[in-house]
Amino acid sequence: MQQHEQHKNNLHVIVSGGGTGGHIFPAIAIANAIKKINPQAEVLFVGAKGRMEMEKVPAAGYKIEGLWISGLKREFSVDNLSFPLKVISSLYDANKIISRFKPHVAVGVGGYASGPLLYVANAKGIPTLIQEQNSYPGITNKMLAKKAKRICVAYDGMENFFPADKIVMTGNPVRENILDISNKKQEAAQFLD
Repeated sequence: MQQHEQHKNNLHVIVSGGGTGGHIFPAIAIANAIKKINPQAEVLFVGAKGRMEMEKVPAAGYKIEGLWISGLKREFSVDNLSFPLKVISSLYDANKIISRFKPHVAVGVGGYASGPLLYVANAKGIPTLIQEQNSYPGITNKMLAKKAKRICVAYDGMENFFPADKIVMTGNPVRENILDISNKKQEAAQFLD
């Protein structure tokens, strides 16, 4: 019993992904919900270096580590030549981060960084969860779906993209401060005159 309590109090969760607010803000909402349920939980974000999450996540009060990763450009680009190096580098760094942090679960919210991170987590036997906010999933989430334990979605019909037995309809995670509308009516009236 004591070991179970200790495990609960030392819960380690990695949340990975980003690139856009559509990935970052649901990721922060997930982390906030975890901390509300288990204030002792440790949450570490993993994002893509140079992307929006590297600023927004620390501003929300969480630690973040960056991977050197980006997507392939659809048209020919010299940047595409470095893509294989970025993948290898990101897999190596994701392995180091996971070995050091020792997560109990890894959550991917889409975006470049979630690919290498969840790939390594799956390879190490760490349960993974995908949060898909869109009605049409991105390439990264479609690739990771077969190995994920659960896939949380916001839209019906996602079994067209993901294994039906893994899908859980959760809706999109929303930060609590967005839901708190007390005093907002007066503020909006003043703003809109």
